[in-house]
Amino acid sequence: MNTLAKHIEDLNQELSSQLPQEILNTFGKSIEDLKTKRMEENSIQIGDQMPEFSLPNALGTIINSEEIFKNGKVILAFYRGSWCPYCNLELKFLQDKLSQIKDKGARLIAISPQTPDHSLNMTEKNNLEFEVLTDFDNRFAKKLGIAFRLQDFVLPYYKGLGIDLSDFNKNNDNILPVPAVFVVNENKVITYKFLDVNYMNRVDVEELIEAL
Repeated sequence: MNTLAKHIEDLNQELSSQLPQEILNTFGKSIEDLKTKRMEENSIQIGDQMPEFSLPNALGTIINSEEIFKNGKVILAFYRGSWCPYCNLELKFLQDKLSQIKDKGARLIAISPQTPDHSLNMTEKNNLEFEVLTDFDNRFAKKLGIAFRLQDFVLPYYKGLGIDLSDFNKNNDNILPVPAVFVVNENKVITYKFLDVNYMNRVDVEELIEAL
């Protein structure tokens, strides 16, 4: 078991002891419903070309994919937001492995629908040394087929936990990206893909680095 998986296992146990069973059951129902969408199959695939993007970083500077891909391989890691403890674990672990990623000649970029201000807070809190971009209204994620709308039955539980997506994303559409990681080569072709609608399952970072 890789280190990230072990941390996630510990987080699962912690949340299971803290959250009411009703909430855990509802989150589980949400995941099971998402599985029926078959997003793994219906989203962009290995061998496809990654669409172009221009997205602001945490400081509001626009980052253009044309410039990024000129410099070699890129890892694009989509996460739900800084309110998600699983996303924070994944990004921290990727930060821990950043030197190995760079040694492989790759650049790491994280993308979420949350505003640059929220991304800046997260970047500073977790000492992240890679770009964290904002995909407003999940426009880029929608192009890749990895965006979904949170079901109505689960929304009250998010709000009950103090997760206000309208504040984080500055819209009321309740759309999020499925946690997904892509490796894109200098020809903009996807050479590696991880996607799982169960947000508790995350990329095997060791496997990811081997794939670079």
